[in-house]
Amino acid sequence: MVDVPSLLAFVVAASILTLTPGVDTAMVLRAMAVDGRRPALLASAGIALGCLAWGAAASLGLGALVHASQTTYAMVKIMGAAYLIWLGAKLLLNARATVENAAADALPRARAGAFWRGLLTNLLNPKVGVFYVTFLPQFIPAGAGVAGYSFLLACLHVALTLLWFGVLIAATAPVSALLRRPGAAKALDRLTGCIFVGFGLKLAGSSSN
Repeated sequence: MVDVPSLLAFVVAASILTLTPGVDTAMVLRAMAVDGRRPALLASAGIALGCLAWGAAASLGLGALVHASQTTYAMVKIMGAAYLIWLGAKLLLNARATVENAAADALPRARAGAFWRGLLTNLLNPKVGVFYVTFLPQFIPAGAGVAGYSFLLACLHVALTLLWFGVLIAATAPVSALLRRPGAAKALDRLTGCIFVGFGLKLAGSSSN
């Protein structure tokens, strides 16, 4: 059973939230600008898979457990915050001077790294699970199966996210030439590192409420 008005309302609300800049957006933009289209697509795939896993957990009731259990929430939150701060510190301390230097690394490793960074950043962020638990039920119509409909909405949100990342990747492609200038890649790495550290600290200080 699909309620079209509530589904459209969800699409509008989810689209607004998807367009709001965050650590996922910074990760995809940095991957595209410095490493290229393929790593950016793989980072997007990792982010989407992480969100989908939380969506499945929320539909099965596991997300509610994370929301309700302060201990579980705190454990996942600390791991996620530490991971983001570690990623940010690496970028700040090892910022690459040019795109050419970045390309000297093994390309398969860069691609795999982009995917795992996107996946782990979301799997270790309990706020994603809490978001699904608190946000999705508002758009489930009366009489619909809660688990199945919740997962449908989560899949729709992931699809919107992938669409937005596709737009970002296409829009970022023309600026690749600018990154051939000395210091441009280093500045981008440092900016992204600051964003990661900032979001890590924000996550560390967050609560499940």
